[in-house]
Amino acid sequence: MNADIPKAAELNLPQAFLLLATNDKDGKPEVPVFALRTTLAGAILAELDLIGAIELQGKRVRATGDAPQTDLQHELELIRGKSRPHTPKRWVSMLEGRAEVQRFYEGMAAQGIIEHVGEKRLGRFRAVRYPEKDHAPEAALLEKIQAALSGPASHLVAPDSGTADSPAADAGAPDSGEPGAGAADAGAPDAGAAEAAKPAAKAPDARTKALIALLQAAGLLGKLFPAADRVRASQLAKEYWPTRAVEDELRLIRLAQEEAANL
Repeated sequence: MNADIPKAAELNLPQAFLLLATNDKDGKPEVPVFALRTTLAGAILAELDLIGAIELQGKRVRATGDAPQTDLQHELELIRGKSRPHTPKRWVSMLEGRAEVQRFYEGMAAQGIIEHVGEKRLGRFRAVRYPEKDHAPEAALLEKIQAALSGPASHLVAPDSGTADSPAADAGAPDSGEPGAGAADAGAPDAGAAEAAKPAAKAPDARTKALIALLQAAGLLGKLFPAADRVRASQLAKEYWPTRAVEDELRLIRLAQEEAANL
């Protein structure tokens, strides 16, 4: 963990996604409500996958036998309690909903990261919004994502299951033994070491890569990082099974909306 950004490490993936998907000032979602709810469901699966509580076996999601205690215990028990395992897309459709969104918002409000705003005034109900109260957690998330997107292309691979900081991810970090490195550093022996010490040269952890994939699936990555390499980000999103399920569900929702509009 990076000691400079402790609050970012405290957020689970559903919270991190919601924080980035919500306007800081007015507390309104930056994406349509259906996209917010669907991607949040994918974030729940991604979080459970990263902590080793669930895994994809073939085409079905199954709970593992030695899952750690988690804030997503209710969702984990739903998955564990099914006699017939479901596909990721089926779980996304089952987990998406207003109640799940509100629960994670309220969790961040309790931490003082966002603020619960909305009440009845003169008999009229004003919708609840969650504007930002403490910018530090979001700033830390944005910094980590920016560093991940700015790194070498070889670092942007699918998130590893069951760990947030896997050795496999670090294995992709470039070293002075890469082709062409010797010629570039011939006149400056210390240049390679200095380059390797830069934050952008480190492979992003699995949690950051999963968050990138979720933002891409929701259509938020380009808004938050207009200059990001979309090809690399799209490659990551396609390879990660929770976000594939989100994309499939969103595609069906949009098709249904188009058909309804044409009736």
